[in-house]
Amino acid sequence: MKFADIGLSDELLSAVADVGYDTPTPIQAQAIPSVLMMRDLIGIAQTGTGKTASFVLPMIDILAQGRSRARMPRSLILEPTRELAAQVAENFEKYGKNHSLSMALLIGGVSMGDQVKALEKGVDVLIATPGRLMDLFERGNIMLNACELLVIDEADRMLDMGFIPDIESICDKLPSTRQTLLFSATMPPPIKKLSDKFLTNPKHIEVARPATANKSIEQFLINVPPRKKQDLLIHFLDNGVESAIVFCNRKTQVRDLNKKLRSIGFDSGEIHGDIDQAQRIAELDKFKSGQINILVASDVAARGLDIKDVSHVFNFDAPWHPDDYVHRIGRTGRAGAKGTAYTFATKADAEAIENIEKLIGTEIKVLKGSGKSSDKKKAPAKKKAVPENKRKNETQDKPKPAKQADKKSKSDTSRKASPKTRKQKAEDNEPDDGWNGPMPEFLAYGFKD
Repeated sequence: MKFADIGLSDELLSAVADVGYDTPTPIQAQAIPSVLMMRDLIGIAQTGTGKTASFVLPMIDILAQGRSRARMPRSLILEPTRELAAQVAENFEKYGKNHSLSMALLIGGVSMGDQVKALEKGVDVLIATPGRLMDLFERGNIMLNACELLVIDEADRMLDMGFIPDIESICDKLPSTRQTLLFSATMPPPIKKLSDKFLTNPKHIEVARPATANKSIEQFLINVPPRKKQDLLIHFLDNGVESAIVFCNRKTQVRDLNKKLRSIGFDSGEIHGDIDQAQRIAELDKFKSGQINILVASDVAARGLDIKDVSHVFNFDAPWHPDDYVHRIGRTGRAGAKGTAYTFATKADAEAIENIEKLIGTEIKVLKGSGKSSDKKKAPAKKKAVPENKRKNETQDKPKPAKQADKKSKSDTSRKASPKTRKQKAEDNEPDDGWNGPMPEFLAYGFKD
């Protein structure tokens, strides 16, 4: 089946072709005809399946007829985060270039004045996070009684973030005759209750079992003590990782880990809830363009962000919520590509891992040692890494020359474009006679028992 076979206009087909697509994904093939027929719809799909285009494309054709009025948007798309809202806006700009639809983006972290001005002009498509939308509604800057089409995207994430009461309030303010589309990667009972209340005879589409992980992603679990996580991550990043997103549970951990990676020569960046919107977008743009190849992130980046060619995902911390595991690892293996996901687990994570495996319906393969199972010779050296705070007391131990040479050769090939790393290695070769700075990196490997 081609896009030309599912009822889209010639103008829209031309825009889709310009992007380089001609064949719809399974959810697009099933959802688009139903949306064009003005049916309510529930779409259950894992990340990376083309879910966003499955509602953006038909909305463009539906809204092509008619005109907008001041402060009265014709359609509304609700997103849980600013990043997702901005990404949907990019999709409308990309696919709607042959249409004259107006659009406004209502998100926190940017000027409310500019958003009000856009609403005053009238918009066909309003993309919003629930909090900013409710703020402007309560200020009288927006009316929702002319909205013909509502999209609730990432509904399970909305639930996790506590937005369900806001969504119910928003739905009550919309016309009862509207068309409603609900998309989610999972379908917990509260979301089922929401759909029963606000959707009318919806078509149910499911392209993957709820909460299943993408089959193109290899998943591995590594049991590691908390103090060894950082050394383990550096080992992996030094060995064949083209690009990676590293997920942490706490914002402070994101900052500290990114600072550490940058200090030893990696091209890394960070994204978390304490960073303002402009800086978040700038970091994402650097990652997308390849200016940085490692992004350390909190779960703010785990949902829906479509970044091509992410080769690896690392769960530096096992996620607290099982659903977040599916969304985190879904940043790799997108659009049919292969991906690899590693989860670092401590003894305290046993229950979380059990809940994740129960949710995805399979056991995650356990890797013994610190590297890939095929890297048998390198793993033991890494397992004997000494924590930084103990290295000063062990300067009398001598590293094994073979392991030192092995480490050096690996670094030369894995960080070719990293002058900081080479500079650090030059400093590491200096004698430490009476020196009270950081211990040379090679002393972390191959100590005798």
